[in-house]
Amino acid sequence: MPLLGVNIDHVATLRQARRGLEPDPVFAAYEAELGGADIITVHLREDRRHIQDDDLRRLKEAVRVKLNLEMAATDEMVAIACQMRPEMVTLVPEGRQEITTEGGLDIVGQMESLREKIRRLADTGIVVSVFIGADAFQIEAASVIGAKVCEIHTGPYAEIFYTHGRDEAAPLVARELERVDAAGALINELGMVFNAGHALNYYNVQAIAALPNVRELHIGHAIVSRAVFVGLREAVREMKARIMAAAEPR
Repeated sequence: MPLLGVNIDHVATLRQARRGLEPDPVFAAYEAELGGADIITVHLREDRRHIQDDDLRRLKEAVRVKLNLEMAATDEMVAIACQMRPEMVTLVPEGRQEITTEGGLDIVGQMESLREKIRRLADTGIVVSVFIGADAFQIEAASVIGAKVCEIHTGPYAEIFYTHGRDEAAPLVARELERVDAAGALINELGMVFNAGHALNYYNVQAIAALPNVRELHIGHAIVSRAVFVGLREAVREMKARIMAAAEPR
């Protein structure tokens, strides 16, 4: 069964709207863990729009499950990660004007720079994941530069699911699922771990959770949005239940 990584960035987004003290991402992490989260994910952005450096320090001390730090592949972020030492770092592309991450990392276009940063992170004992599209060239490049994990960008699947039938059996949705599945198979063939995430929600997650060998699903916005109505612990519990049901043998 895939593990559930809960991204709590948008708890900090709400706090930063008032530049206040609440809601506290650390308390959110506790609630997510009690709901069944296997991993806590945060994205420390270069512009610090939601998660702050102090949040990361406090989360590292408080979180009782694996902490996954999403970050741009910059010298500043690598230095912070090497100091904080989360269990996993996920390298993602980052643009100042984007609302959320809009695409996968271009590994092919920056192999030497990424290889050196991955080496620095790995030397401190951090497992390095790369967030990429379901593209064979990018997956093969990830293997060459030393990534241990590839997180496949499920945004294209989620968009097609929403606009073309909202059913995993719809032809275009099935085709996109096949792309993600094939990417996962190649990742495993090359000796890396297959994770997936982005734009997954309570309606489209089941088909991704049912894919063979997917190790972790990283989900944030949908869970925090649901939490507005039922609380974070219950929102995580509901998502975990859907993942578990989908992963059961059919």
